[in-house]
Amino acid sequence: MLARHRQSLILQAVRSDGSARVSDLVQRLGVSDMTIRRDLEVLARDGLVEKVHGGAVLPGTPTGHEPGFETKLILEQPEKTAIARAAANLVTPGTAIALTGGTTTFALAQCLLDVPGLTIVTNSLPVTNLFSGTRGLDGTADSVVLTGGVRTPSDALVGPVADLTIRSLHFDLLFLGCYGFDAEAGLTTPNLAEAETNRTFIRVARRVVVLADHTKWGLVSLSSFARLSEVDMLITDDMLPADARDQLSAQVGELVAGESLSGRSGMRAAQAS
Repeated sequence: MLARHRQSLILQAVRSDGSARVSDLVQRLGVSDMTIRRDLEVLARDGLVEKVHGGAVLPGTPTGHEPGFETKLILEQPEKTAIARAAANLVTPGTAIALTGGTTTFALAQCLLDVPGLTIVTNSLPVTNLFSGTRGLDGTADSVVLTGGVRTPSDALVGPVADLTIRSLHFDLLFLGCYGFDAEAGLTTPNLAEAETNRTFIRVARRVVVLADHTKWGLVSLSSFARLSEVDMLITDDMLPADARDQLSAQVGELVAGESLSGRSGMRAAQAS
């Protein structure tokens, strides 16, 4: 199938339903994930569609729209798992860390269940529920600080109450999710209150680590909350385009992508043996 014909079919799907997911288009057209994403890039440059996380929508769809936690949980699961495992190697027993709301940070939380003695500051209700109760051979529980605040569709607590709590705390590592990351706009979110809460997290963190899969590159939502230069480390997957890697490497403190993930995922296993 010629690229122009394929792009025409994609555009028909978006116009018919108002949106289209990459995974559905892959099955419908019988091509790779990256082929569909390249087609969406072409259509977006022509102003025919607007890229969003996991797919595309018609131009003019409100940038303040925020999908729910369960909706986002099923997207890009292999990539999120690889990113989470690489990030988990940064966490050592007894440290204080912060996890913001989001499905990739939730995947990281699942990788940390066996790390003893953590103090976890979070505004994520799913992360809090994951760490509730006692675990481990000695029956001890981790110390979990829930920020409080107003609940978003992503099950994150945000707003002045959350900000006030965060400002009084200090932690070694902040693991931060985002709706999109872009060379010009930086890190963005569709929720204004969440943007301010994320800024507060960044201000009190000793080290900022962003977890974002390749589908979020180039997405710009309603509110920017950080420049890429404020990011100490960005962990992504091996499907991030080469030009994006070049732009990110010039701005973030350290970029971990693709082939680097497998090496980092093996670090803890080697340390434990």
